[in-house]
Amino acid sequence: MAVKTAAAESKSSPKNQGWMSEFSQYLGEEEVKASSSNEESFSDLFEAAQSQGVIKEGEVFDGSVVAVGSEYATVDIGYKCEGLVPLQEFKDAQGVAHVAVGDVVPVYLERMEMENGFMLLSKDKAEIIRAWDEISQACEKDQLVEGTVIAKVKGGLSVDIGVKAFLPGSQLDTKPVKNLDKFVGKRFKFKIIKFNKKRGNIVLSRRAVVAQERELQRAETLANIQEGMIVSGTVKNITEYGAFIDLGGMDGLLHITDMSWGRIKHPSELFAVGDEVKVKILKYDREKERVSLGLKQISANPWDEAEYRFPVGMKVKGKVVSLKDYGAFVELEDGIEGLIHVSEMSWTERVKHPSKHLEVGQEVECKVLEVDTKNKRISLGLKQLQDNPWDALEVKFPVGAIIEEAEVKSVTDFGVFIDIGMGIDGLIHVSDITWTKKFNHPSEKFKKGDKVKAVVLGIDKASEKFSLGIKQLERDPWDSLKARYRIGQSIEGTVTKLTDFGAFVELEEGVEGLIYVSEIADQRIEKPSDVLKVGDHVRTEILSIEPKERRIGLSIKQLNKTEERQAFATYAGDANKKTSMGDLLGDKLKAALKKDE
Repeated sequence: MAVKTAAAESKSSPKNQGWMSEFSQYLGEEEVKASSSNEESFSDLFEAAQSQGVIKEGEVFDGSVVAVGSEYATVDIGYKCEGLVPLQEFKDAQGVAHVAVGDVVPVYLERMEMENGFMLLSKDKAEIIRAWDEISQACEKDQLVEGTVIAKVKGGLSVDIGVKAFLPGSQLDTKPVKNLDKFVGKRFKFKIIKFNKKRGNIVLSRRAVVAQERELQRAETLANIQEGMIVSGTVKNITEYGAFIDLGGMDGLLHITDMSWGRIKHPSELFAVGDEVKVKILKYDREKERVSLGLKQISANPWDEAEYRFPVGMKVKGKVVSLKDYGAFVELEDGIEGLIHVSEMSWTERVKHPSKHLEVGQEVECKVLEVDTKNKRISLGLKQLQDNPWDALEVKFPVGAIIEEAEVKSVTDFGVFIDIGMGIDGLIHVSDITWTKKFNHPSEKFKKGDKVKAVVLGIDKASEKFSLGIKQLERDPWDSLKARYRIGQSIEGTVTKLTDFGAFVELEEGVEGLIYVSEIADQRIEKPSDVLKVGDHVRTEILSIEPKERRIGLSIKQLNKTEERQAFATYAGDANKKTSMGDLLGDKLKAALKKDE
């Protein structure tokens, strides 16, 4: 018989000697001999059972473990003899067998050992067969199956759902997944999207499960969400302008401006994808299903108490967080920043950029100058923690004091800066260089490094201005002008400049007068250049003297009239001296003769 041949081969095979030996120890030598002597009767019984459908090779039974040996476990499946299951099938990855007497396990009847009267069973094959049956039923009923990801394979993942199945990478989640390794070893629910039992081919989808769960969560979230609520969520994605938070089936936007009361350059400074976070619902648009979230709104606004925490005049410490052309921003505490303007960094130095004194990340001590809680601004000062040299300047150089030697530091269009020490520069304005001499640019008279003598004209501590003068060292020639000149006096001068309205005439060094065009001649002229040119020497009469305005009015026309009057007066005086009748008659005769001619 075929069964006898298979049994004879099984008995003679070295592979089977181990479990046969264990089985002999369990039954006892006598029972084994008895079984051997009754081989034909056992074979007949087995064949009869098969023909009656009671027991068949290739079927799965539930059996009870009755003994555990070193290599096999003996299992009773409710028939006249027991079966052996290799102990290896009960061992885990560490080699530990998880089986005990009394355990009920599914077993697969591989074949019957007719000669010895026992069955060879397999727990692994039983589990696989039952798994295929369960998977087949789940597929027919469109039910989900559960399994563990066991390995990364080409194109996706291998999943153990009782048998090996394939999970394509595209079916792993609703969004693309780059790192598949992080899923290995994790257990999930799956939907079967392809099933072929004959070929042993099963394809799974986790994406469909996630999408279905997300839709259920979304519906629940939409039904419960309200503005003002504080909810929990998971950071799903991070962008430059904010972070998208998964609230449970739907996403909300946490904008970067609503993350913290303080300064944030990028959301990644606070969050990473996967972080759990509590946020406040700021706005919910049910029509568009858009949710705006806030994190900083959960805590109190630090600016509400800034005026009391940082009163004016208080010394504070902070960290420089940003440098701009106009100053440095200093973080005093989370959410509170103050500005040190470049003008508040040094009493004496003109700071062009804050980087000359500070750097980002530096701890700095400064003084609170002003607090504007409405506009969220705090003005800070660095120089206020140092002695003000302008206070000492008033003592050392009061108004009227003469500085004997000071070095020219720079020359500009509007004047000359000189170094007076103490880190302070004084300005000699172009108008305070000389009383009289005019020049186009101060560089015509000064250059860097020159030594000059000057007098203190004024000190403006608030504006940090120190004014000096050179011309004030001498008497103003205009102060004594009326002592040297008088109205009606004739005077000579040189034409220095011609304009449309008149001609300027230099009377002495630094003193000029103006002849209006109407005062140049008796007859009408269009412009002074018609009759005058620069460099001409002219005689004029003084019409007006105004020392305060530094103006002298001159006239050529008036001088001519004055001289005519003077000539007539002289002539009339000479005529009065002729008293004899003969002289008078003689004059008349001469006049008559001249007329006849």
